[in-house]
Amino acid sequence: MIKPVARVDVSPNLPPSLERLRELAYNLRWSWDHETIALFRRLDRDLWEETERNPVWMLGLISQDALQAAAEDEAFIAHLDRVCAEFDAYISRDASTWYKRHHGDFDKPFIAYFSMEYGLTECLRNYSGGLGVLSGDHLKSASDLGLPLVGIGLLYEEGYFHQYLNADGYQQESYPINDKANLPISLVMQDDGQPLVIKVPIADKTAQVYVWRVQVGRIPLYLLDSNHEDNGEGIRDLTDRAYGGDKRTRIRQEILLGIGGIRLLEQLGVRPTVVHMNEGHSVFLGLERIRLLMQENADLNFWEAKDICAAGSVYTIHTPVPAGLERFGFDLIDEHFPYLWEDLGLTRDEFHDLGREEMGGFDLFSMPVMALRLSNTTNGVSQLHGAVSRAMWQWNFPDVPEHEIPIGAVTNGIHIQSWIAGEMASLFDRYLDPAWREEPDNPEIWWDVDRIPDAELWRTHERRRERLVALARRKLQDQLQARGAPQSEIEAAKEVLNPDALTIGFARRFATYKRATLFLRDRERLARLVNDPDRPLQFIFAGKAHPHDHLGKELIKEIVKTAELPEFRHAIVFLENYDISIGRYMTQGADIWLNNPRRPEEASGTSGMKVIYNGGLNASILDGWWAEGYDPSLGWAIGSGEEYDQHEWDLQDFIEAQALYNLLEMDIVPTFYARGRDGLPRDWIGRVKASMRKLSPFFNTYRMVREYAEQYYMPSHQRYVHLTTPDMSRGKEFAGWQAKVRGNWDRVTVERVTVEPQQDLKVGETMTVRAWIDLGALVPEDVSVQLYYGALDSRGQIVAGDTRDMEHCCPEEGGGKKKNVHEFFANLKYVTTGQRGLSVRVMPNHEDLANPLITGLIAWAD
Repeated sequence: MIKPVARVDVSPNLPPSLERLRELAYNLRWSWDHETIALFRRLDRDLWEETERNPVWMLGLISQDALQAAAEDEAFIAHLDRVCAEFDAYISRDASTWYKRHHGDFDKPFIAYFSMEYGLTECLRNYSGGLGVLSGDHLKSASDLGLPLVGIGLLYEEGYFHQYLNADGYQQESYPINDKANLPISLVMQDDGQPLVIKVPIADKTAQVYVWRVQVGRIPLYLLDSNHEDNGEGIRDLTDRAYGGDKRTRIRQEILLGIGGIRLLEQLGVRPTVVHMNEGHSVFLGLERIRLLMQENADLNFWEAKDICAAGSVYTIHTPVPAGLERFGFDLIDEHFPYLWEDLGLTRDEFHDLGREEMGGFDLFSMPVMALRLSNTTNGVSQLHGAVSRAMWQWNFPDVPEHEIPIGAVTNGIHIQSWIAGEMASLFDRYLDPAWREEPDNPEIWWDVDRIPDAELWRTHERRRERLVALARRKLQDQLQARGAPQSEIEAAKEVLNPDALTIGFARRFATYKRATLFLRDRERLARLVNDPDRPLQFIFAGKAHPHDHLGKELIKEIVKTAELPEFRHAIVFLENYDISIGRYMTQGADIWLNNPRRPEEASGTSGMKVIYNGGLNASILDGWWAEGYDPSLGWAIGSGEEYDQHEWDLQDFIEAQALYNLLEMDIVPTFYARGRDGLPRDWIGRVKASMRKLSPFFNTYRMVREYAEQYYMPSHQRYVHLTTPDMSRGKEFAGWQAKVRGNWDRVTVERVTVEPQQDLKVGETMTVRAWIDLGALVPEDVSVQLYYGALDSRGQIVAGDTRDMEHCCPEEGGGKKKNVHEFFANLKYVTTGQRGLSVRVMPNHEDLANPLITGLIAWAD
């Protein structure tokens, strides 16, 4: 390689009338606007596909003759004018967005969203899987809603990896370099024309970091890039690959994301009141925010600054699987953070304690644990995942009942416009209220799905299935040719699959808990299904295993080897290098979306949501989102939500495989092929419409992001502003109150409890409960005393009790000088029969406290 003596940036030479194509190309709104995509495709359909639907690269490759012809084409110019008018109306600050209607205007974004990956479009390979795709959809819906939000991430030189299979069907990886000059991203420049460079301390070095901007509709996304010529070995290559390298590389990537991201925002003059940590990878941002607050307010100590910053911190947990939760040895903490614990005024042990978690007899530094301790709100990504997370992290809140662990849930969704087929969107435009695009969470809009003629809905979906089959055939031929397969096998690939057959799609990360090979448990039964001449069934698979996940790679190999057998060759296809484009084809064309994880290890899953809007149906284990979305009228459940211990997994696989085969043989296949005289599967179409009608208003990111805004962002913003405006006095008072409460909590006790009347009650009768609480050095206003009551289990314990606030009556007379006892009371009326129990508890109480349970302080009656 030769070092250049000069660099020249070469940009497209667009005719004046086409100049706005450049602006459209650099705003990723085109990725979810079918009209803009049609405009670029109109320039050169083949080139659009060859460039992976990348308008920036396309404009750099297209011939000047083609550009000039477009400039002289009145129809093309009219199309461009129409697209630009819609773009301008969307981008305009005068646009009536949800945020503007409910909260007014804003000058600068004050919500910072941090994620390790973003899946925005197939040409920007900056994601590895579902977390990234969700992050991308989050930004798109934040744009549609008009939120004052900015995204922060890393720009990977090689993205995740390019998957290909060797002749034995085993996954191999290659790492093509992202050509930044031809991507829809822009290097952030300073006023003097030089690139903006952020300095980030990493161990004994200082990383020089470039910043790239991606415009996602109204939302700016900033990506940090360590590929700076002044960085040495071990630093410059930090952003080469997503989730690449060893633990040292991973912690440095996460330092770059968290600490570097906050320093970038400071450079840009953006001081967020709310930070959203999408998984725990970015949690070091919490320490940098605390450091900056202490630096600006010399009278604040760490614990005070921590309480203030936590008021504006939101943490989302994305997985219950240990491999997805980042933990580091304390040797790496000691290597990278001595400067920081010194700046924060902490000892080494105090710093370690921020993330300390015992794992298998060893203590590790846990990013999720620190995120829990530095946030005021935490949530899972489905209702079931919220419950699983509460059980998983209960040890952090030892005296809190499991169902009250302060971890909520915001169920994931998808950005509809990014995933719906253009033909299906046109169908909705004809029969639904036009507001389905702007207000997809309105249930009334989706009731009009019943107005769509069955024949039109079915033919629209059939066309997408035909395109999926055509794509699968093309890709299979390319795959076989690349593997050096015989020409006869390549030719035979032109006839695999049947465009009219019931098609099952399965596409996701090939982790073992997702059980991609469950359908292979009984191959004789499977062979009968796929070879039925009257009611054929076929499967299309796609997905990547992590480069170090050899068990996941074996699953891929097993599917590929099965697909090579004569009885399955025509009916099972594995598509290599799963990406957004393949995911779009599959979710738009599959009749059934199959998902069979080991419950409860699927936090949410979103691929199955995408088929809702494209005329497909779901057949899934009752895990993740499907546990709350399932209804017998709109899809199928594999099993009944059973959970098994690890030593029972083989039995579980057998039972649930049989359940899957039974569903296929007795319900799914017969329903699909039950046709009327007009050739339409009326019962099937009825399920499709029921699925659209009932699920569409909820499982979208418009609803999801609005939920984050209403329940997490805006309350956190208000708490943080309240504590820091006009100065830190309110924050110091709140932090001082917390310190006082923590320092005196061991003296808070429930002295005694009385219940009147003592005898058994009848339904409708009232009992009065009185409790005498020794508050130690606290006053009644510092605490909340609650009656906790509910049904008893077989061991005489209250299960998932309800609460009622008890009123302060008076201090106890004659309590003695050493005690500060106060009486509290509450009345309780039972409306149902049964054996009931009750208790009394005391918790901290302050108007600036998001949830008293996050303190972990709770005193129960003995």
